[in-house]
Amino acid sequence: MSYLEYTVKRVPSGASKILYLNWPLLVLVIAAAAVGFVMLYSVAGGSMTPWAEPQMKRFALGVALMLFVAMVPIWFWRNVSGLAYWLSILLLIGVEFMGAIGMGAQRWIEIGSFRLQPSEVTKITLVMLLAAYYDWLDIRKVSRPLWVLIPVVLIMIPTFLVLRQPDLGTALLLVMGGGLVMFIAGVHWLYFAGVFAAGGGVITAVIWSRGTSWQLLKDYQFRRIDTFLNPESDPLGAGYHITQSKIALGSGGFSGRGFMQGTQSRLNFLPEKHTDFIFTTLAEEFGFIGGISLLAIYALIIVFCVISAMGNQNRYGAILTLGIATTFFLFFAVNMSMVMGLAPVVGVPLPLVSYGGSAMLVLLIAFGLTQSAHIHRPRIRA
Repeated sequence: MSYLEYTVKRVPSGASKILYLNWPLLVLVIAAAAVGFVMLYSVAGGSMTPWAEPQMKRFALGVALMLFVAMVPIWFWRNVSGLAYWLSILLLIGVEFMGAIGMGAQRWIEIGSFRLQPSEVTKITLVMLLAAYYDWLDIRKVSRPLWVLIPVVLIMIPTFLVLRQPDLGTALLLVMGGGLVMFIAGVHWLYFAGVFAAGGGVITAVIWSRGTSWQLLKDYQFRRIDTFLNPESDPLGAGYHITQSKIALGSGGFSGRGFMQGTQSRLNFLPEKHTDFIFTTLAEEFGFIGGISLLAIYALIIVFCVISAMGNQNRYGAILTLGIATTFFLFFAVNMSMVMGLAPVVGVPLPLVSYGGSAMLVLLIAFGLTQSAHIHRPRIRA
């Protein structure tokens, strides 16, 4: 048998595709969501409503969507990447004109009783388009200035629109997520060194702009920075969130106070306990053991994504999988850093655990894309 005969490439078809799912990844995603259900039940005082039951229904819908996306050939998702990206841009523009306002920001589009946050969709469609771009681009051109400028523009378009909502946290995630995809695709490190240098200049300009006619951030965003640097300066005002979060984290100790025994959440000292600050509720009730367990689940999700990408000979599928894995990493890294006081509070939910519709559904669809890349990757047949 010749070498060429041995390396004939094939992909599964029909109902057999279900056997080729990345099953460890699916189990880990379900495990992370289960942690969320338990915590939402706890913060509601031992009730399935108003958070746990709706979250479980959304998760069931999300898993169905994930499996549907997984069964569709990866070449289809590659071909519609551009369309998906520009549709998400149109949705972001739509927010400008008919977006629903919540908590002082205009970030949602109401579809019946469901609120869609287009910026969540854009986090994934941006990765899809960049993966398709680098799959199309000759690898020898990846670091040439013109071909580096194009993805930078593609990243900055949604970033600008999201900043107008205003949503600084999501804008930073778009920039970091897009930059990581460029790095994965092989863009030379000197470009990133230049970006870091420019970032230092931007930070300086932001600081100097405070109180001027050309102020670059909103007043509440500056207050968040002040709170990050010195939360004790206003413990009952701007520093209240992070102060209570640190109290909850510290009171959990090694093994926690016990399920539904957290005083900070049960007595409503902890704000946004079912969304952005749900990790602190977990840490208070289950301590270091609970926190590190969830972190281990997250880490294993990334590990199995990386393993799948490394074994994928399809460049689009490999870049897409790694891009989604790094985006997922940014989600939980930023949230955990935020509630621990290691980063400013920017309103990023804890993936698969925090209460919310758009974020969970979009993330499960994203994992469906990684499953599609895994199922339809070229295989070796003897």
